[in-house]
Amino acid sequence: MPLPAPEPGLVISYAYLWHAEHRDGREEGGKDRPCALVLVHRDEGGDRVVAVVPVTHRMPRRPEEAVEIPAIVKRRLGLDEARSWIVVSEINRFVWPGPDLRPVSPAEPERFAYGFLPPALFRQVIERLQATVTARRIRAVRRTE
Repeated sequence: MPLPAPEPGLVISYAYLWHAEHRDGREEGGKDRPCALVLVHRDEGGDRVVAVVPVTHRMPRRPEEAVEIPAIVKRRLGLDEARSWIVVSEINRFVWPGPDLRPVSPAEPERFAYGFLPPALFRQVIERLQATVTARRIRAVRRTE
């Protein structure tokens, strides 16, 4: 199965590097996790650069900086049944596909995406992300090869 085209709203499996881990000097994410693509653009060199936000089971300290994923969406994407949030207070940026894209499971080593967020949920993610950017509370980690 070929790599999926990077499109906003696509949920991928990715070795996300939290800002706190990056600040502590780490270069690799400690855990592969679902992440939603929120931005895709081409840089001056023609490379596709994407920004992703992480999905976590940990309830956010600031509810306005996350969006809970409804159980029905989690089932449709093939995620576990535990409550999960899309965190919009930080992002990872990288050239697509980058070395940190991961298979969704060992049983499907050539599948890297779970599917797409429903449009209404994706709009909610983008609205909260924009509010976080406006409040200057966004933390970004630029990933390298």
